[in-house]
Amino acid sequence: MLKPYHHTPIKEAGTDEAGRGCLAGPVTAAAVILPKGFKNEILTDSKQLSHTKRNLLRPIIESDCAAYAVSHVFPDEIDDINILNASIFAMHKALAQLKTVPRFIVVDGNRFKPFQDIPHECIIKGDGKYLNIAAASVLAKTYRDAYMEELHKEYPVYNWKKNKGYPTKEHREAIRKYGITKYHRKSFRLLPDQLELGLKL
Repeated sequence: MLKPYHHTPIKEAGTDEAGRGCLAGPVTAAAVILPKGFKNEILTDSKQLSHTKRNLLRPIIESDCAAYAVSHVFPDEIDDINILNASIFAMHKALAQLKTVPRFIVVDGNRFKPFQDIPHECIIKGDGKYLNIAAASVLAKTYRDAYMEELHKEYPVYNWKKNKGYPTKEHREAIRKYGITKYHRKSFRLLPDQLELGLKL
């Protein structure tokens, strides 16, 4: 079972993102502050959980946490500032929306930029180690998945309902056949021979 980062939580926010490696859609981040004594036997890194378990956990996290926020950064901005900066920006946006100001931030991964004057620590694979990062990973993943399922209704040929914008063979074949949309990240290598295809919106 995962544990708090500090043995005595101090309004500590965990933050994580989802969708960094996608060809389409936003990068989505969440920030979560859990109350002292929070426990959950199921909660872990969202990538290790089934779709059903993630969606079961989302309302539990939202109702039991001390504070949470979720934020998207969209493809035009990803293309403008690059995916690493966009991922960090999404986490900053989520942290800024928390109704409780955290005193410490734990970040999944190894790259972050200071947020305000709040101390932070980056933890590689932190979503599989600490409860608040795991909770943030679940919210980021479920909110982004729901967003991509809505986009699927507008552009069903890419099957975003299933692949969520990730570079599956099916998604790449749809790009090859139909071109790209306003939701694709044009700075990404959408196809190996992308430049020769003259892809347009």
